[in-house]
Amino acid sequence: MNKKVSSTWILLSLAISAFAIGSTEFISVGIIPLLTKTFGISLTQGGLTVSIYATGIIFGAPILALVTNRFDRKKLLIGIMISFIIGNLLATFAPNFTILLAGRIITALSHGIFMTIASLIAANVVTPNKRGSAIAIMFTGLTVATIAGVPIGTFIGQTFNWRMSFIFLIVLGLIGLISNMLLVPNKLPLPNPTSVKGIWKILKQPQLLLILLVTALGYGATFPVYTYLTTILNKNMGWSQSAIVIILIFYGIAVAIVNTIGGKWANKKPLFALLKMFIGLGIALIVMRLTINLHFLGLLAVLLLGLFALMNVPGLQLYIVQLAEKYTPDEVPLASALNISAFNVGITLGSALGGQAVAHNQLVNTPWLGIGMLIVGIILIGFLMRLEKRTAPTLDLENCYD
Repeated sequence: MNKKVSSTWILLSLAISAFAIGSTEFISVGIIPLLTKTFGISLTQGGLTVSIYATGIIFGAPILALVTNRFDRKKLLIGIMISFIIGNLLATFAPNFTILLAGRIITALSHGIFMTIASLIAANVVTPNKRGSAIAIMFTGLTVATIAGVPIGTFIGQTFNWRMSFIFLIVLGLIGLISNMLLVPNKLPLPNPTSVKGIWKILKQPQLLLILLVTALGYGATFPVYTYLTTILNKNMGWSQSAIVIILIFYGIAVAIVNTIGGKWANKKPLFALLKMFIGLGIALIVMRLTINLHFLGLLAVLLLGLFALMNVPGLQLYIVQLAEKYTPDEVPLASALNISAFNVGITLGSALGGQAVAHNQLVNTPWLGIGMLIVGIILIGFLMRLEKRTAPTLDLENCYD
């Protein structure tokens, strides 16, 4: 098998597993109303299924990256999918909400370490000028999850029972496990040894610290709205539960279309591409607020939001890898893990802010919270651009984009 074909199979296997994991991360968005009825909890408490999951990734990704740094990559991937399945089994048979959250934490830990090593494998099996596209292909599993996995899981929950939604996730996990066993080659290269001191090495570099903050704020800006999207579509825009499943499919299609575009844009000058993506997301959030109580125009705003929601992911992940290779070459896996954590800091912050808005009967104003996060993120990108321009002759970052 030649290198090109081998790379294709590796990326395919990673995308399949990412599909299973992505379906798990966001499925609770569609079944929160069902969980509130079963366990007698509030909508805000139901939102913990999103924020607790993200918190598990925040702490799990860097810690597990350190612990598993010298583990065989294929065996690690297989172990990740097994723990993923165990976590969803626990959630499936949870007798109370606390046990369900425990299952979510287990799957979150699997999620964090998977995305850490999968993004690095994807970037390393292609030529440097295609790394953004390769990361986008791997993350396509997440976007396809929003197209198919989350809506199907939501439909199953609404038609049968929310526990059947988690059984659906277990089946996806088994498929991911098998794909890892069959498609991922043995003896993938191991990263350099690292230690907890590597975290300080990364955080004391201004560019790396700034991009971590940008990741948290820019990616998280969608989540004050997205965490409660099902409720918005139903209560504010007047769409039925059956229609919401179809809407979520088209939302996911919008996400998938631009994820590929975002990856291609990020191949060259990812920072400038990210700036454009953030501005587009800000416009989408403004339109969302203006139409949040309207039926058809609100639907168009939701689809517009989908076009920009995850577009920035490949560029954010690629850029921190590029910077880590220049500033902390021995800590690239750890930098990748910290950025995965930063994504989920954004989810936690965004969903928590949205939860506070919901608790104060301000669901309609959740888009403004996302816009506020974006404004800070854009300001930080401005600082990064100045630093990049100032250090370009030394780091030759322009050439690394070509």
